[in-house]
Amino acid sequence: MDAASNGGLLYHEVQEGKLCAVHCVNTTLQGPFFSEFDLAALANDLDQRERLVMLEGSQSPGAANAAAGDFLAEGSHNVSLGGDFSIQVLEKALEVWDLQVIPLDSPAAGSSQFDPEQEVAFICHLQDHWFCVRKVNGEWYNFNSLYPAPEHLSKFYLSAFIDTLKGSGWSIFAVRGNFPKECPMGTEGSNGFGQWLTPDDARGITASCNQVSAPANQVQSPVLGEQSGGMSEMDMITAQQEEADLNAAIAASLMDAGGPFPTYDAAQEDSKPQDAPVAEAASNKDNNQEEADKSEPTLAPCVETQGPASGSGTKRDFSSMEGKEPAKED
Repeated sequence: MDAASNGGLLYHEVQEGKLCAVHCVNTTLQGPFFSEFDLAALANDLDQRERLVMLEGSQSPGAANAAAGDFLAEGSHNVSLGGDFSIQVLEKALEVWDLQVIPLDSPAAGSSQFDPEQEVAFICHLQDHWFCVRKVNGEWYNFNSLYPAPEHLSKFYLSAFIDTLKGSGWSIFAVRGNFPKECPMGTEGSNGFGQWLTPDDARGITASCNQVSAPANQVQSPVLGEQSGGMSEMDMITAQQEEADLNAAIAASLMDAGGPFPTYDAAQEDSKPQDAPVAEAASNKDNNQEEADKSEPTLAPCVETQGPASGSGTKRDFSSMEGKEPAKED
């Protein structure tokens, strides 16, 4: 069995300004290997190469010349004024480590489109936000820089999570190759926003933040409540995370299937044939009540009411990455 990389620690970067692309690359590599200046230099190099190609095209007559002129008149196509980098910049940064970036919806992705567990890392992009989903020491984590710590993803939930991102419009890329196994701990703090965490620390921070954001009257799951006797605090946190993953995966599946409940119109259609018998029964009851009133003394009525049935809603939203898939940060 291979030794745990980085001594079993997780490297995470919390959002700084609009540097999500830097955070995405570094969490993919699991170390502070790149700064915003490094990515800016790669973007500038790509811009120059593209301009040379378009200058050659501008020498030709016709529509190609006009298109080249428009391209040259524009600013950088690899970094925006807000600091968002193009996928080409992230590809160049990862190529330094001989890593390949493959769109998940391309034929080259193969069976990973349906079984993401085969991969080691994914980078995800929507609008101006990048984040990484990475397997570290056999466990999957969401390294979204908008989160205070890496969020553990069970293998069962991973596929549903990726499918939800795709359905919400995120562009997803698989990253393949030989990832760095070790990053010298002395590099921590070189970019000012990186941190090393144990898996237990990451779970604890995530659970603590979830408890703060949860409603004060939230009721503990009956299943978890029955099993909580004798469990340590960390075991409880792990059990809560696994239960949340299960509920989120079920919710995602129900959303894909159109939801567990019929529509209002369908419910109305189902209830129409029953209107006549209900009305007839109500009429008979009124007649019987009038006859009883004539022969018996009046008593205080005992009315038994039945509240409407209610369904339970789903709780996970990935727009924070997209739309929480993480929220838009740039």
